[in-house]
Amino acid sequence: MAEVYAEYARALLDVMPFDRAMFGVFAELVRDAGLGAVGDLGCGPGRLTAHLASLGVDAFGVDLSPVMIEIARRTHPELRFEVGSMDALDVPDGSLGGVLAYYSIIHAPPEHVPAFLAEFHRVLAPGGHLLLGFFAEDRSGFVVEPFDHKVSLAYRWSPDHMAGLLRQAGFAMNASLVREPAANERFQQAYLLAVKPAGTGG
Repeated sequence: MAEVYAEYARALLDVMPFDRAMFGVFAELVRDAGLGAVGDLGCGPGRLTAHLASLGVDAFGVDLSPVMIEIARRTHPELRFEVGSMDALDVPDGSLGGVLAYYSIIHAPPEHVPAFLAEFHRVLAPGGHLLLGFFAEDRSGFVVEPFDHKVSLAYRWSPDHMAGLLRQAGFAMNASLVREPAANERFQQAYLLAVKPAGTGG
């Protein structure tokens, strides 16, 4: 599946203007803060790591799949990619200027997600930024719902619920975007931009 996905996703960003806009804002905030590199967590074949690098961000990728990391290294030999788990990163406390988690927590059972968010908070420097992308449902009363993803069981979240978890993990919200599904998509897509407040410990 890794090779198939890498080919499928290679040019997706070209037809996703809302996503590009969020990446542009995120990259600008990270550059202006000047607090360190960005970890693209759950980077897959590295396409977004490379996109961030093209926006002037010092970015590296981490993924649980050795095959994905092999593809990323082959496709983007100028960038750094490592095998690792998002809830146990080999990164010192407070050492990153940004974290991108773009559809990389969608397969995690809801009870595991707070541990991922806590790890993102740990590795970010105070003033560092987080951009989170996931499948969404923005109707009242919706919290979380599993669905049949092509890879494995995945979950949709209420953006408000996810924002609440981010606040519980110590983040402050900066912006949120919920867009309607494109022609080839089934669900709304959500993007949350948060910051680890300055003066916060590692």
